[in-house]
Amino acid sequence: MLKAALWVLMAVPAAVTAYEFYTGQLGARPITEAIHEVGLWGIRFLFLALAITPLRQLWRWNRLAVWRRNIGVASFAYLAVHFSLYVIDQKFDLAKVASEIVFRIYLTIGFVALLGLATLAATSTDAMTRRLGGKRWRRLHRIVYGIGVLATIHFFMQSKLDVYEPVIMAGLLMWLLGWRAVQAWTEIDMRRWEWAAALSIAVAVLTAFGEALYYDILTPAPFLRVLDANLMFDLDMLRPSWWVLAIGLGVSVAAAVRQTTARVAKKRAAAPVRP
Repeated sequence: MLKAALWVLMAVPAAVTAYEFYTGQLGARPITEAIHEVGLWGIRFLFLALAITPLRQLWRWNRLAVWRRNIGVASFAYLAVHFSLYVIDQKFDLAKVASEIVFRIYLTIGFVALLGLATLAATSTDAMTRRLGGKRWRRLHRIVYGIGVLATIHFFMQSKLDVYEPVIMAGLLMWLLGWRAVQAWTEIDMRRWEWAAALSIAVAVLTAFGEALYYDILTPAPFLRVLDANLMFDLDMLRPSWWVLAIGLGVSVAAAVRQTTARVAKKRAAAPVRP
């Protein structure tokens, strides 16, 4: 029942985009806008799939693991539609599509990411897991981290100078990969909410510096001016670094509540019953 509800929820963005397309709400270039909308949701679902492991461990919610495969498949489905709409926009001229992929680096990057996701989707079944064996299957599916990096780069390059959401995505990707790296390569237990909160603060600062550096290199905007704007808290126009911080701390606070509740419940269960 929960899986069915999850699939319905994941289909909503596609349904909304289709409705807006057929009712003329996507502007003068509806197919182009649909390509962007569907691709954006594909990347969001990819990041959500990457977030399942940290959330499951921080929130002590093991049932989240059963959703990861479905969310990953949904990400591939959205990005496959994203590519299909691009082919339609090129009037099914496959030779032109192929040449564009070869000669436009951001399309090359996006296509490689799509091929990687297709591989993961094709091997996501129980039968393929058994055929590959658990160790080889896990090793293969680690390419999802590289796919996340490629998808973010593709998003940056096609967005040109309007990189508000790509910067948020890059910050969240730093958090997701940083959480795994610290957990794997150090003695720090990233299942503790305090470390997740510390990581959130560090990644938010890096996001602010990264955005300032990006604009300093590609535009006349001075590094320090952009950095100052990024570090200032303004509810009317929250910079990407503040969104990254809010999301990271939100996850950490939820983890603190669940972990504290679990500890209290455990102590009560272990306490002797007084007559």
